[in-house]
Amino acid sequence: LKLQFLYFIGRLALILKTMRSSTSKITRRAFHGGVNGTYRVPEIKNEPLLDYAPGSQEREDVIASVKKMSSEQWDIPAVINGKEVHTSEKVAREIPHENKKTLCTFSYGTKDALDQACKAAMGAKKEWENMPFQHRAAIWLKAADLMATKYRSDILASTMLGQSKTVWQAEIDAAVESIDFLRFDVKYAEQLYQQQPVSGEGTWNFSDYRPLEGFCLAITPFNFTAIGIHLPTAPALMGNTVVWKCSDAAVHSNYLCMKIMEEAGLPPGVINFVPSDPSLYNDYIIPNPDLAAVAFTGSTRTFSNIWTHVGNNISTYKSYPRLVGECGGKNFHLVHSSADMESVLNGTVRGAFEYQGQKCSATSRLYIPKSVWEGGLRDEMCEAVSKLHMGNVHSDLSTFMGAVIDEKAFRKVKSYIDGAKVDPECKILVGGECDDSEGWFVKPTIIETTNPLTKSMREEIFGPVLTVYPFEDGKFDEMPALIDGTTPYSLTGSIFAKDREVIRNVAEEMKHSTGNFYVNDKSTGSIVAQQPFGGARASGTNDKAGSAAFMSRWVSARSIKETFLPLRGINYPSMA
Repeated sequence: LKLQFLYFIGRLALILKTMRSSTSKITRRAFHGGVNGTYRVPEIKNEPLLDYAPGSQEREDVIASVKKMSSEQWDIPAVINGKEVHTSEKVAREIPHENKKTLCTFSYGTKDALDQACKAAMGAKKEWENMPFQHRAAIWLKAADLMATKYRSDILASTMLGQSKTVWQAEIDAAVESIDFLRFDVKYAEQLYQQQPVSGEGTWNFSDYRPLEGFCLAITPFNFTAIGIHLPTAPALMGNTVVWKCSDAAVHSNYLCMKIMEEAGLPPGVINFVPSDPSLYNDYIIPNPDLAAVAFTGSTRTFSNIWTHVGNNISTYKSYPRLVGECGGKNFHLVHSSADMESVLNGTVRGAFEYQGQKCSATSRLYIPKSVWEGGLRDEMCEAVSKLHMGNVHSDLSTFMGAVIDEKAFRKVKSYIDGAKVDPECKILVGGECDDSEGWFVKPTIIETTNPLTKSMREEIFGPVLTVYPFEDGKFDEMPALIDGTTPYSLTGSIFAKDREVIRNVAEEMKHSTGNFYVNDKSTGSIVAQQPFGGARASGTNDKAGSAAFMSRWVSARSIKETFLPLRGINYPSMA
């Protein structure tokens, strides 16, 4: 009886072991592509905007999230190989519109932390790039759904507190655009993989869209949470692994994005989140032989420095690194006398002063016929700007504007306003006041100038400052060339006119003056999949985020040919 019992136990153990082995094999087979079928991603549409009107549920949700987040003590770590890493160097981040209050502290990456991040990215690379696309895509789609539902109010609250965005600006950025990037990138990746060559008789040709050889570096800005999540995730979706340096000013919202990706199933080491001093990246990441690409959004000067560092180390790399950058802009509105002037007024005020003029595409130059400007539009615009409500964006949801991002930005914007005040060719029409007693507040400012080459018409300010050049009515045809030659940038711009011939001529003459050109609309507000975004010249590499072209930058195609029938000879027919 005892022997029978032992035999039974042994058989049971063998059965359980076999079941575990079979289950593991099934799991591995499903995970690594053993399921047969041609996959299509679900239908992708732009995420709808919520209103946040008084009394709405979404408004109550975001108020609750703001209250919760502002009452918590956040100590944000680096995330390397899926593990939270706290370093000895801590940095505090204040709330811009309450600059005496600390929102969070965070760990600054050290040389050792950056070295660990590079090793983690390279260590995770083989398994990640071999994961079938449908499984990578599923993580992205799940993350988008988590942002659209469970974490929507949290990601808004984080962006409002850390980056001083109004609830509406946070909704269109941190929620809607982030969600759209995640979902549409999946669609564009699928479209890219489907682009296959024709095959001749007796052959079968393939395009294998391989990830890049090495790791990608993502350097992201403060002004869009959506760009924060997009630059590391776009390369990662295509099978690359990433080291992510976010802006210090956006560390709170960007860390939350990282945690959402992890909850969606992102494996350890695929994206490594390491805030750090830029000089450490220049010294220890840029020269790394395994650097395959840089995904960047920020200032023209910083991107130029990265390009220089890469050039200085070009002989050390395994492959030529791809540099993808979206930089600054000096964006314009050009007004024709036939334009709808109410649309000009409303579009210009929104374009110049939403998010305190801190969008890459913000309207900072207005060219308008003098008769129109002095005939009433100047007074109407100044009155409208004087009524814009600026204040604490998280305690008063009726605000139109918050504070600029930090003290450095405050000092820079103030210097341009102070310069205009003493310039005999410039006149401050409205605004011009700066107050840092409670937050980094700069009132929306309009400068009128008689010199179209004055400093505030040429240089990017990145703040709530609009400079207006009223031109003589008969000189409209001279404006496109003037606008084109005034700055080194080529990001966004608009023509306001009803006259179709004027629209056609300006669009043609300014073909290379912008990467995004608008007709009877403001220079800001590009939507993923509708107006792919990017500019050339000093504004960047114009790789068009929000399009399939952007996704193609993160792959290296391999052409494969298979011949079915054996070759039976050496000579060609012409040799007979």
